[in-house]
Amino acid sequence: MNVLDLARAEIRALIPYSSARMEADGGRVLLNANESPWSPAGDAGEGLNRYPDPQPAALVRRLAALYEVAPEQLLVGRGSDEAIDLLVRAFCRAGRDAVLVSPPTFGMYAVAAAVQDAAVVQAPLGPDFALDVDAVLAALTPAVKLVFVCTPNNPSGAAVAPDALARLASALRGRALLVVDEAYGEFADTPSAGMLIAGNDHVAVLRTLSKAYALAGARVGVLLAAAPVIALARRILAPYPLPAASIAAALAATEAAALAETRRRIGVLREQREWLRGELAALPEVVEVLPSAANFLCVRWRDAAAVYARLLRAGIVVRDVTRYPGLAGCLRISVGTPAENRAVLAALRDVEAAA
Repeated sequence: MNVLDLARAEIRALIPYSSARMEADGGRVLLNANESPWSPAGDAGEGLNRYPDPQPAALVRRLAALYEVAPEQLLVGRGSDEAIDLLVRAFCRAGRDAVLVSPPTFGMYAVAAAVQDAAVVQAPLGPDFALDVDAVLAALTPAVKLVFVCTPNNPSGAAVAPDALARLASALRGRALLVVDEAYGEFADTPSAGMLIAGNDHVAVLRTLSKAYALAGARVGVLLAAAPVIALARRILAPYPLPAASIAAALAATEAAALAETRRRIGVLREQREWLRGELAALPEVVEVLPSAANFLCVRWRDAAAVYARLLRAGIVVRDVTRYPGLAGCLRISVGTPAENRAVLAALRDVEAAA
């Protein structure tokens, strides 16, 4: 079965919107988009009076090299959230199809499904928050078109073993699209699921520049998949998904020198994660610190509400994840700078943080 056979017939038949910038074809005098012919105040040569390229060729090539795929296997958009939404809308018929998730996990998969009126089938993570491939396959129904796997998982932090993903990809061939969310992949030791795309046109991978590359404010997300899936997603992509400033920021962040600094920072965060894990585990209020391959730690407390309030009084905001299945009493703490991490521990120990 061709992977597009799983997609909505009306999306496959849709004639996509052709933006003015797509039709510009290198013209010097651009009078086809009803733009202002003058740059705005403070433009500084950025050309903000012009619409940006829908899929900037230089950025697509740069990211394709970074993620080791062909340019036609990559789509850039507004964070991973947009890619999630595009896939759900492209593959799920309202009121008929479904997505499968393994809670506790990233909430946007279910939100995107609800917006599309697609059902959500659940195959919970195991007791140790590991992906249960057998449970996923047992929960699969003909209605399921997308299976979402987050690795490292948010908010629990555990990574999925490559052999588990390979087994799942093999079992889902012809049945559903496997969507592997690697928003935190740079912080883990496991190889990317992107290596599965070459032999599996039903595997898609989500990446983002928001975390390791420090561009959360630029909102640059990436969808990696077989060329037909990318072409399908482009049919329903907004005409100009990335602002010019975000494109420029992404190109700057992926220059050789910037990549070297990013790798250094990732190393610092990983070291700090392990140090912070040990320090937190020694606190009497802590029940357990869940294993994490991401840039955060999920910590179970004897009294999570009191700990949250104590940190807030110290001006420190962490994430309350107690509402997630299996995470009662848990708070998620992002790994910050060494000084920020020391401040967290100081607040928890009821001593004043050093200036």
